[in-house]
Amino acid sequence: MSNDKYATPLSSRYASDEMSKIFSLRHRFSTWRKLWLTLAKAEKEVGLEMITDEAIAEMEKHLEITDEEIEDAKKEEAIVRHDVMAHVHTFGKTCPAAAGIIHLGATSCYVTDNADLIFLRDAYDILIPKLVNVIDRLSKFALEYKDLPVLGWTHFQPAQLTTVGKRSTLWLQELLWDLRNMQRARDDIGLRGAKGTTGTQASFLSLFHGNHDKVDELDEKIVELLGFDHAYPCTGQTYSRKIDIDAVAPLSSLGATAHKMATDIRLLANLKEIEEPFEKSQIGSSAMAYKRNPMRSERVCSLARHLGSLYQDVFQTSAVQWFERTLDDSAIRRISLPSAFLTADILLSTLLNITSGLVVYPKVIERRIKSELPFMATENIIMAMVENGGSRQECHEEIRVLSHQAAAVVKEQGGDNDLIERIKNTEYFKPIWGDLEKLLDPSTFVGRAPQQTEKFVKVTVAEALKPYQSYINDEAVKLSV
Repeated sequence: MSNDKYATPLSSRYASDEMSKIFSLRHRFSTWRKLWLTLAKAEKEVGLEMITDEAIAEMEKHLEITDEEIEDAKKEEAIVRHDVMAHVHTFGKTCPAAAGIIHLGATSCYVTDNADLIFLRDAYDILIPKLVNVIDRLSKFALEYKDLPVLGWTHFQPAQLTTVGKRSTLWLQELLWDLRNMQRARDDIGLRGAKGTTGTQASFLSLFHGNHDKVDELDEKIVELLGFDHAYPCTGQTYSRKIDIDAVAPLSSLGATAHKMATDIRLLANLKEIEEPFEKSQIGSSAMAYKRNPMRSERVCSLARHLGSLYQDVFQTSAVQWFERTLDDSAIRRISLPSAFLTADILLSTLLNITSGLVVYPKVIERRIKSELPFMATENIIMAMVENGGSRQECHEEIRVLSHQAAAVVKEQGGDNDLIERIKNTEYFKPIWGDLEKLLDPSTFVGRAPQQTEKFVKVTVAEALKPYQSYINDEAVKLSV
């Protein structure tokens, strides 16, 4: 790669090698060759005698395009202004015995569109196992911390307690929905097949001298040879660009999940309750040596915004297509489709790294609970006083006054919440002094959070992951940067 030309950081800096390879030039052009070979094989099997065994063997021998051939095709494209025909000529020069039958009966979209559909399917086959492992590792985290009380937040203001594990199930549930959506999108991907210039298969009908059954057989044979279970029954020159919407929408939705989860982790890092992994030699700031910035979660948020925006690309492209086809889809799809899958790959790899090493600080969590719990416990204290013969209204007024005094210490003096000490020093509350420790036990304020977490992980998550057990592993995920 030249250091004098711009290269997208999606592939040069962040994405995995396997995802980058799918959308590489070599893989794209080699897949075109595979499609031409598949077409020739299918046409021969269905009865075209002009396709020889020698031509097939020669094409099979040169499926992987070389650097020299890529350069030759570039020079040819500069002359003919047509990328597919440039590669037809280049492949023909390499395979002279096949030169006359390469691309026979096909239109450009036979290779470009079918290749794109292969890439979408194969890219999902990389993403789904990564998502499964994010879910698996986060599930283990949820179970480990299902009983650890933590201050809840609504409007980012202190709210009723939950547990660390229960909070992580909020992320998990959305990830399960993402898995459902992504698997559905992957399974729905078919092939364009051999449909001709406007989707009517007229060229193939001519090749087979008006034999409609042979044209159907050809389409079915191509689907079979390429390992798909169906081709779209109706196309124009291209497959419907609505398929791109269906493929990218689950990824954009994953971006929303990832952004919410990473934002929560960033906020928790500020509170010093939970942190993402921080490597021994990692530097948080070039100036402030003490800093431990949540750079992984920040990266997730940054790229999740990009992933969400790509939905508009495929939506607008699908919406503005004219009749059987218009070429204003071409340039943007070369950008938006690879970008969507590369970005999703980066998010999942980063989330795998994060969920493999989340660090929890129970003492910090405990201290924050202690600073807020006295106010939350006031209703329990009132109920306890009533059970000991007190008046609900009198007790409410007594505790209201003490609460305001304690709040003034916290807000105006910067002191600790001393409400409990005030209660202990107020004779009115003497009947429950001995019960205060029990009334302030954080575990009594978390409701069914532990039980909900355990049931969710052991039933809902376990059921969702049943089909994916072979994907689950404990491999360490290292980020390139």
